[in-house]
Amino acid sequence: MLEAPYLLRPFHPDDLSSVIEINRVCLPENYSPYFFLEVYKSCPEAFIIAEKERKVAGYIMCRLEFGFSDVRRFRMVRKGHVVSVAVMPDYRRQGIGKELVLAAMKALELHGAEECFLEVRTANEDAVRLYKNMGFDMARVATHYYHDGADAYVMSIKLPHDPPMN
Repeated sequence: MLEAPYLLRPFHPDDLSSVIEINRVCLPENYSPYFFLEVYKSCPEAFIIAEKERKVAGYIMCRLEFGFSDVRRFRMVRKGHVVSVAVMPDYRRQGIGKELVLAAMKALELHGAEECFLEVRTANEDAVRLYKNMGFDMARVATHYYHDGADAYVMSIKLPHDPPMN
């Protein structure tokens, strides 16, 4: 579980500048304010903030999509897409990222998502390990997925999800 001093709460539009700053610091791909707000409008319950001492320490934003399943062969399903998740460097390795993903998966389940997927840089070994430990499976490699030409693993998990007991 998340350490006591941290709070997970819904994103509010007045958090936008903090979320943009976290995205800028933590991730090479940056989005316009409009993009963040469009993702928020598509599934507000799955846009979640991690806060400590009234400071935004991390976020996750997801949207719902409809497409071919990564875990159920040859089926079209409602899927939750983790568009972006980031935690500021000073707050990493405290379970915040994991708690954000778990909370978002619960929100996506409530909206009828049958699975959840995300893309992660193949070189981001810490994140890949975290997602594997959470039960995500490697679905495929998306070559040249990122703007800089880096590859991504597409990882997915069936919903509802019962987290491993560790």
